Amino acid sequence: MQTLIYAGFYLVIFLLAVWALIDVLRRPARAFVSAGKRTKKFWGLLLGAAVLLAFAALPPPIGRGYLSFLALGSAIAAVVYLVDVKPAVTPYSGGRGRGPSGPRGGW
Repeated sequence: MQTLIYAGFYLVIFLLAVWALIDVLRRPARAFVSAGKRTKKFWGLLLGAAVLLAFAALPPPIGRGYLSFLALGSAIAAVVYLVDVKPAVTPYSGGRGRGPSGPRGGW
């Protein structure tokens, strides 16, 4: 039972990091500059490393089981991006989705 909880915990961290990395890759680089956040390249590299570390921390049937203590850093990087950076760059991203005035516009 403890092994399943351990595997689930690290799987959630891995999926969180993948979600954040995919979101970074979908955003235009200008959105990061406009929002006053670090560059897209910075976040892409940081979250790419977070995904690799989180994968390495997964237990052996899926991952390697190495460096599991660094998975916490992966979780922190993904959460900081999803909670702080993503909401800031979303209005500058253009395309579909919610802009500054909501999903349907002003009126």
